[in-house]
Amino acid sequence: MYVPLALVIWGLMYNSGVHATIAGVAMGLMLRCTTREGEEHSPASTSSTWSAPSPAGVAVPLFALFSAGVGVSGKSLGDVFTQPVTLGVVLGLVVGKAVGIFGGTWLTARFTRAELNPDLSWPDVFALATLAGIGFTVSLLIGELAFAGDPALTSQVKAAVLTGSLVAAVLATVLLKLRVRKYDALYADEERDEDETASRTSTRRTARNTTSGWPRSTRGRPPNTDSAPNWRGHRARRPTVRHDLSRTVDEEREQR
Repeated sequence: MYVPLALVIWGLMYNSGVHATIAGVAMGLMLRCTTREGEEHSPASTSSTWSAPSPAGVAVPLFALFSAGVGVSGKSLGDVFTQPVTLGVVLGLVVGKAVGIFGGTWLTARFTRAELNPDLSWPDVFALATLAGIGFTVSLLIGELAFAGDPALTSQVKAAVLTGSLVAAVLATVLLKLRVRKYDALYADEERDEDETASRTSTRRTARNTTSGWPRSTRGRPPNTDSAPNWRGHRARRPTVRHDLSRTVDEEREQR
């Protein structure tokens, strides 16, 4: 129901002269975020899950290419790594952002009361800082403003922005994959330790329940029924012994 409605709204908005992105904003406000009876997920959650690969893998790269207005070719990519200006743009996105974000975070945690989340480590922060090297809109805007009088250099800067963003994305993907593998190994070790602890606890409880019916001196050894004292029989014979003693005393008195 939402897809045909979105197409109609987009077409009407486009023909009206208003920017068509307003249609996306309107559809986002119209989506219901709560679940009703018989629904496992809300329409907003379902649509975001269904359409998530499309914006990230198709819409954003195409938007960057069309907005940049640069023809990607072997010559343009070669110029990126040979010109000082374009090489500086690439290094600024890949190295500058990573060092700036990581260094700023470390200095803040070092000289202020701010602390790093205990669930994170500094390699995690560096991987995320590298991911920040992906830049489209602001980087392209700065390049256009900085080199407005040189169209050729402006085109090279746009190609450098796309190249730097791609390198930062690949590098961040590798680093984050390594961190995920590290945490998966830690989780597996914790699960193994918990299983071993549960197994030892179960074994101790079984041994304790097996030997709990016998005195401490006989625990861990097979019971000996011949030498085991019969406490109940011992208590039951005490009145008989006292009765026999009183009878003997009475007989001695009669004889006297």
